[in-house]
Amino acid sequence: MNRRQLLLLGSMAGAVVAVPQLFSRTESANAIDGAHPGHPPPPRGAAVTASTGQAPSVAPFSVRMPVPPVARPVASRPDIDVYRIPIQRAEVDILPGFATSALTFAGHFVGPTIRARTGRRTYVTFANDADVPTNIHLHGGHVPPASDGHPMDLIDPGKWRHHDYPNRQRGATLWYHAHPHHVEAEHVYRGMHGFYLIEDPAEAELGLPGGEYDVPILVRDAEFDAKGQLVLWGHPANRTTILANGKPQPYFQVAARKYRFRFLNGANERTFTLSLGGTVMTQIASDGGLLPAPVPRTEFAFSPGERVEMVVDFSDYPPGTQLVLTDAAAGPVVRFDVTRKAADSSRVPTTLRALPALGSATVTRDVVLSFDLTSGNPTGLVNDKPFDPNRVDFQIKRGATEIWNVTNGDGNYGFPHNFHLHLVQFRVLDRGGRPPLPGDAGLKDTVAVPPGETVRVQATFATDYLGRYMYHCHFLEHSSVGMMAQMEIVP
Repeated sequence: MNRRQLLLLGSMAGAVVAVPQLFSRTESANAIDGAHPGHPPPPRGAAVTASTGQAPSVAPFSVRMPVPPVARPVASRPDIDVYRIPIQRAEVDILPGFATSALTFAGHFVGPTIRARTGRRTYVTFANDADVPTNIHLHGGHVPPASDGHPMDLIDPGKWRHHDYPNRQRGATLWYHAHPHHVEAEHVYRGMHGFYLIEDPAEAELGLPGGEYDVPILVRDAEFDAKGQLVLWGHPANRTTILANGKPQPYFQVAARKYRFRFLNGANERTFTLSLGGTVMTQIASDGGLLPAPVPRTEFAFSPGERVEMVVDFSDYPPGTQLVLTDAAAGPVVRFDVTRKAADSSRVPTTLRALPALGSATVTRDVVLSFDLTSGNPTGLVNDKPFDPNRVDFQIKRGATEIWNVTNGDGNYGFPHNFHLHLVQFRVLDRGGRPPLPGDAGLKDTVAVPPGETVRVQATFATDYLGRYMYHCHFLEHSSVGMMAQMEIVP
């Protein structure tokens, strides 16, 4: 074992790092502020860079937060929209005055937003114009297995792959990101992430904020060297630059009216706990779309891959007011500047959307996420096994309803994990026999699992697709070193 591996392994024991809070203190007396998950050595095939000095300083709130560009179809028919999105290396503007080398969708550090519609098919061709193999997963999508972005379904340089997204699911904030085995953490960290918003005509009558007042915000962290370049496979504790839509501590101008903010945690490992200085925000949706009813929150926590939709009403604040969205551990994330008054006919109704019935579960399964620390290269495990693309871990009957007990087996080490299930959304039933936290509400596809805790979830596996799909920890450095498993939907 070399010195770098020893340092990294030591960090996994939680001895070095200040810990970001896993859950909001106000969510539950049982919330656990576990030790930072640490950072395994880079997986096979990963590029490694070292810091070349201290990152350039950026004055807080000196740059504007952009809204990711909206992708335009290259063709449309009455029942389908067709997109072509290139994967390419690009020099992007993240830190003022520096060009940062990134791996992007269409040259944007937050890729173009695809706005789809429930019941209307989307067909996306991802063309790999970069020099490394990769692939794409639609996180939260109910899609055929050939379009799910299995970690072994690589798109080689100079090649392309068609993805068929039927959008036979309710409106929700999804995202697309790289998912190649061993290097998904690197590729996402370099910039391969973008929003995929399914807009549901059934929501139109609710009167929620829309148009320019419906704003997706990807929050993540990064480490930069003195030349403004991303530091790959440095320690996560050194990722102290917090980005909102690819900009460090930006400002965003708003009108004195209601906004719908679609927050996505696009970090590899950091859990965020966000608040707006005590201002009440109204949660209307989570991973799988609208909640049954709005929930007032003064702060919310979400782990990598989770989405939270908040309506913030700025109408009580006169122009000139500034409100700062802050993370409990990392500090300011984005400042909202109220600059003008505006008419507002939007509303947040008392009833949003009923959740589907749970149904009766016929199968119960146990899933344990953990690390094997017995060698010089820590290995991620699911039920004591590292990922093997040739092994099917669970066979699931098409249409079955199941309960999964998902346990963080690293309680002795204090490593937090979370759990992401491909293909379907689930409901959180309880946490170790205790009621779910407020952040567990609604339909979910990703859920935080603190050290030593068991989260019980229930899912119904729909009848339309057969084939192999993944389930894994969505701390991407964990899944990149094997904390993944494979299920097969069978007749």
